Order: sequence, then structure tokens, then C-alpha cells
Amino acid sequence: MTPSRHFPHPAPRRALSVAIAMGLLGLSAGASAQSLSELYEAARNYDATYLGARAQAESAVYRAEQAKALNRPAASLTATANVVKADAQSTTTTTNPQGTTVSSTDTDVGTRETKVALQAQQSLYNPANAATIAQAERALAVSQAQLKAAEQDLIVRLSQAYFDVLAAKDVLSTVQASKKAISEQLASAKRNFEVGTATITDTREAQAKFDLATAQELAADNDLRVKLLALEQQVGKTGVNPRPLAAPVVLPPLQPSLVDEWLSRAEDNSTAVAQSRLSLDVAKLETEKARAGHLPTLSLGASYSRTYPGGSTDSTTNGTVFSNSRAGNSGSAAIGLTLNVPLFSGHSVQNRIKETLSLEDKARNDLEGARRAIAQGTRSAFYGVQSGQAQVKALEAAESSSKLALEATQLGYKVGVRVNLDVLNAQTQLYQTQRDLARARYDVVMGSLKLRQVTGTLTAGDVEAINALLAR
Repeated sequence: MTPSRHFPHPAPRRALSVAIAMGLLGLSAGASAQSLSELYEAARNYDATYLGARAQAESAVYRAEQAKALNRPAASLTATANVVKADAQSTTTTTNPQGTTVSSTDTDVGTRETKVALQAQQSLYNPANAATIAQAERALAVSQAQLKAAEQDLIVRLSQAYFDVLAAKDVLSTVQASKKAISEQLASAKRNFEVGTATITDTREAQAKFDLATAQELAADNDLRVKLLALEQQVGKTGVNPRPLAAPVVLPPLQPSLVDEWLSRAEDNSTAVAQSRLSLDVAKLETEKARAGHLPTLSLGASYSRTYPGGSTDSTTNGTVFSNSRAGNSGSAAIGLTLNVPLFSGHSVQNRIKETLSLEDKARNDLEGARRAIAQGTRSAFYGVQSGQAQVKALEAAESSSKLALEATQLGYKVGVRVNLDVLNAQTQLYQTQRDLARARYDVVMGSLKLRQVTGTLTAGDVEAINALLAR
């Protein structure tokens, strides 16, 4: 049976355009929608990974101060109070008319003494301490670089979750708009079949498309819920509603436009390279510390002590006190230099030096590896953004072509040279192109952020720049 050349009940083009516009503009974004910068501020106070890195950086400040104490004077005050008891026995011999008798007397001797001592020490020359302090300063710089990397990672993770939600919304809106258009085509096919102007094939094809769109809608709705949960978990809020990109979408060009300039930035600002460079400095200082095992150390010491005797008491077994004497208080002071010259330590120092030199080579190779990885990552990210920008332009052209193709197919269906399946396929192609275009735009924005992250130039100002692209 040949389909009729007439189309008595065409799907309204205006309704189709409205459905497309709803899918693209994301009308769910209203006055209660949050911008990226608002969610970023919330994440800075909630994200556990970032807060842990910040606490780690704060602890490094106090750890560095502990190391600096090696070159500062140290003083201590001690006080002791002692009571010493000793047993003594005396023997006497007496003679009486009945014979000779031997008698003994037990005596307890107690001594009380209180002593207070003040001691102070100052290191004058200790190469190992100097290396330890320098290592602590490098460790503090490493912790600051790690905090910077954690903040950049937070920006990227949050932005990725933010645009994942927008992409999921676009997919759901696209599927819903497609389902609505398919339902109109299905109703039209059923009417045409009832009046005998179309075959049952059109109805069945439209029904199959409608059933597929229903399944896709359920999957898209679930995916949106999952993406929203991931975003809410990062910011510690519920009911998050991110703002979409403002229409018409105009993405800024990539600046600078040359990959060599980005490579230069990466060498100077990359947190990974900075940490590896500092680790190499720490390894070199460890070698200096090991070599200091052969060097002498010199320190200044001073002490002052005072003794307060409490006297002594002698008593016999029947408790009678025979003597109680008290000596005068006494004090002493001393100041001097202590020189320590190591002579032989069983070759431990020599082997420690060899060990640290090997670790120094490892740190040097790690730095070179970090530089190569950052250079490769920078090139990949740069060319990825360039490719994404070209893809956006191609998809924008494809969107315009798909719209024209849909209009032509609908016109052909009206005059009978196209069947219902052709219209459905043209609609599907347009919706898929619009979905891919939105995804490509998000990928370009995220690629720009990741390029700045790998080069170490990503800051909160980049969040504000993206915020300017969002709908108000």
C-alpha cells in the first residue's frame, strides 16, 4: 500500500520549536539556582579532602618552628628533696659483781637536703642542626604547594560535578522533548491509519520510537539524580540547582594561544614540579646532614645550683634526741664550652652518606619525570581544548543543518515523498546533535580548567570567569 500524498494532521512546528528551546535553555534554572562561585565557597568549608589538606599545611608551620628550636637556647629548672636514713649500732662493755655484761644501742641517723638547679645551653656550631632547619623550611614549602594543588583539585572536581549535572539535565530535557515530538507523530500516524491514508507500519515505527524514548527518559532521570547527589555531597547542601550557560553560548578563546607559552607556565608554576624540586633540595640537605657526622659540634652551657640542708637528727632506740645539727646553705655556678669531635663510628657515617647520595639521585630523577609528565599533560590538555573548540563549531554547524533537514523532511512528509520514520529519524538526529553540542561546550570549559590545573595557574579567579558565562 502506497502512503497518501496528504498529511491532514501535521505535528505543529511551533510546539516542536518550543520543546527544543526548553531542552536547550534549561528552564529549571530560576531565582533559587546557585552559581559556580557560590557552590565553590560552600565546598571550601565542607569538602573533607580540601579541609584535610589545609589542616596538614597548618601543622607544617608548627613543625618548622620545632626544627628552628635547635638553634635557640634551652633552659631547665630542677628541684630535688632527699631524706637519707642510716642505722648505726654502738657496743659497750660493763662489769658488775655478778660478772661481765655486753650491751648495744641502736641509733637512727637522718639527713634532709633540698637542691635547686638551673641549667641553660646554647648550640654554637652544629652543621646537622642547620641542615635539619633548612629541611623543615623546605617541608613547609612542600605543604604550601600541596595545599595549592588541593585547592586546584577542588575547583576541578566541583566544576566537573557542576557541569555533569547540567549535562544530565540537557540529556533529560532532550529525551523529554524528543518523546513529546514522537508522541505527536504517533498520534498522527494512528489517525492517518484510521482514515486509511497511512499504513500500520508508520504507527508501529512511531510506537517503537516512543517506547525507546520512554526507556531513555527513565535512564536520564536516574542519571540526573545520581549527578545531583554527587554535587550535593561536595558542597554539603541539598536541593542544589546549578545555573546553566547563558544563551546564546559564547565560549571565550584560549589564551595564550601557543602551546609553548603554556609549557613555560607549567615549568614555573606547576605544583607537581615544585614539590619534586623541593624534594630534591631536601635530599641534598640530607646528604649535608650525613656528612656532618664527621664534623665537630660546639655548645655553650651554664648552670647554677643551690643546696638547702635540712640538718641531721640522731636518736636512740628509746626516742631520746642526743644531737640536732644544721649546716649552712651552699651554692655553685658554672659556665663553659663543650666541644664534641667524632673520631670513629664503625663506618656508619660513610655508609649513610652513600645512602643519601643514592636517594638524591632518585629525587633528581623524580624531578625530571615530573617535568616530562607535566609537559606531556600540558600538551594533551592544550590540544584537547583546541580540538574541543573545533568540535563545538562543527556541532553548531551540524545543528543548523539538522534543523533544515528536519524542516525539509516534515515538508516532504506533508506532500507524500517522505514517510513517518524519516521524520522521526530527522528529529532524533537534531536532538542528538543538540545534546552533543551542549556536552562539547562543557568539555571545552572543563578542558580549559584542567589545562590551567596541570600548568599550576588555576585560581579562584578562573571560577569567577566561568561564573560570568552562566545565566543570571
